Amino acid sequence: MLIAHKIELRPTPEQADYLNQACGARRHCYNHLLEHFSRPGVKWSKAAAYQHYMTVLRVEFPWYAEVSSRVTRNAIDDPDAAFKGFFRRIKAGSKHPGYPQFKKKDVNDSFALREPSKFAVDGRTLRIERLKSRLAMRQPLRFTGQTKQATISKTAGRFYVSILVDTEDYNPHAPDQPSVGVDFGIKNPATLSTGEVIPANQKLKKNLKRLQRRQRNLSRKVKGSRRRAKAKLRVARLHQRIKNQRQAALHELSDTLTRTYQVITIEDLNVTGMTKNRRLARAVSDAGFGELRRQIEYKAQWRGVTVVIADRWFPSSKTCHACGQLHDMPLSQRTLVCDCGHVMDRDLNAAKNLDQYGRDALRRDLKRTHESDKTGSPAPALTA
Repeated sequence: MLIAHKIELRPTPEQADYLNQACGARRHCYNHLLEHFSRPGVKWSKAAAYQHYMTVLRVEFPWYAEVSSRVTRNAIDDPDAAFKGFFRRIKAGSKHPGYPQFKKKDVNDSFALREPSKFAVDGRTLRIERLKSRLAMRQPLRFTGQTKQATISKTAGRFYVSILVDTEDYNPHAPDQPSVGVDFGIKNPATLSTGEVIPANQKLKKNLKRLQRRQRNLSRKVKGSRRRAKAKLRVARLHQRIKNQRQAALHELSDTLTRTYQVITIEDLNVTGMTKNRRLARAVSDAGFGELRRQIEYKAQWRGVTVVIADRWFPSSKTCHACGQLHDMPLSQRTLVCDCGHVMDRDLNAAKNLDQYGRDALRRDLKRTHESDKTGSPAPALTA
């Protein structure tokens, strides 16, 4: 199994200069390749890009040799992936295919070493080609196995390395509980059909005033000045802190769900449409519904968990879980009161309906599998 482990680096000033130079070389090579192949009559191909790189760029810019040759050589893969995606979206009929864009300084700065011989990990140190001393890492690599690739990136003035490892020592922690329905929300990011409520963790809301002060302070600085650069770095670091806190909360929730339950049923939310509501846009973006769904799906694949996506128009909040009667439920009404006497919190009722939706969907699939089984072997039973 291939697993990427991201670790913060602690470079010395001399090492930081080398890493900055490597990021700059990769960005410079990418932009020159994109500029050349964006000219009229010049068609992109990876072979032509390599030829242009060897005969023109490395000759015209000899300072490329001050860093590992793989830094700029691997930069050819980036426009190749960008152009392939662009042409694929054109063939699919996309109205906005997204032509490859030039890279800017201090925006997603990174470089990759995709050859295991060009880097090595030893405990809490990292060796990369053309750097005389080893880089200190904040923690050791958590997985044993063959290292495949190292990507060094710079975010908010700090350097990180993401190491891709082919490992067999990953423990998936197979779940033991049968099923759960998960209702996403803004006040409470998730309500489970078991009755458990995951409390809100809106880090952006908590840090909004501090962020506003730092951005206001940045706007007063003279462009190009050192004080503006420092103020810009303070804003970037606060943004990064908020992002890390949000990611930690989402990883904790998705990890708990996929470790505990064999079947997880979630909603197919229209996140793009929800963000168009100016009153909800910030809270929806801070909740990270799309990212949470992505994490649940890939971790479920690791652990053999079944994820059921409920139909977008399934009335989970409007349906009484006890009798199935439909009700008008505006967002301001937080409790469902049914004629049958069933009274339940809106989110908990929706979660229970989602759990039942997932169970029914799996039973239908098992029934179809059993009917189409020509050998007559029994279909697997659904855990109660």
